[in-house]
Amino acid sequence: MGTVATSTNAASAAPAGPGVGPLLRAWRERRRVSQLELALRAGSSARHISFVETGRSRPSEEMVLRLAEHLEVPVRERNALLLAAGYAPHYPETPLDDPALAGLRAGLERLIQGYEPYPALVVDARYDVVAANRGVAMLLEGLPESLLAPPLNAMRLTLHPSGLAPRIRNLPEWRGHLLAQMERQIALHRSAPLRALYEEVAAYPVPRERGCSAAEPPEPVPYFALPMQIEHAGRTLSFISSISTFNTPMDVTVAELAVETLLPADPATVKYLHSLMG
Repeated sequence: MGTVATSTNAASAAPAGPGVGPLLRAWRERRRVSQLELALRAGSSARHISFVETGRSRPSEEMVLRLAEHLEVPVRERNALLLAAGYAPHYPETPLDDPALAGLRAGLERLIQGYEPYPALVVDARYDVVAANRGVAMLLEGLPESLLAPPLNAMRLTLHPSGLAPRIRNLPEWRGHLLAQMERQIALHRSAPLRALYEEVAAYPVPRERGCSAAEPPEPVPYFALPMQIEHAGRTLSFISSISTFNTPMDVTVAELAVETLLPADPATVKYLHSLMG
């Protein structure tokens, strides 16, 4: 399965302690935006942006939030920017099991159940699975209990040599895609937990390539994206991964959730899943 982490529980994407100016400059450079361009977007001046970045001017709380918005800074890191500027965090972080998020949880469950018989799951910032439908359960059939013990982690389940890795027929390509995805997230967020997870899964031994598989080969179709080709009960199923996140989230927890849906990539996979799950 391919997933995306929207942020992490690490404090800030840039080194802690230098103040809000260097943090904003780091985000601006990461987004490859000039001071003039950022000033035009935020209704300010390049001179003021320069003064803020060098510490000669203290930005208002509104200005910090406005600059963060135009730099597409994740909400957890927006809180870090506010703290560095001497203001209170603006975005709450509500536990997912809090009664206040009951409507969200119910909506996510309806969403992924409505996607059946195709696999769909919800992951948090650490790639931990917080919800999954029967399509995902079908793919995980036969995995060892040690991997299925909570909290389930999508990267471990996919790349562990006792997990889905031996079943993925195009494992080198899919593994390379997932590791590159994690590397991009680490470069952006500089998260110690994400780095530790990356080092763990990257060190997993890769199952040796097998000879001719007993699984039924997939139909030759023109793929529009890299598919995950995975064996199940003597058949090869092909899926394209799609990731969805929430627009304009106002809570750190909500901002860091991602919904992954696995779209069947060929008619044979569609037919099989419908027949299997009725």
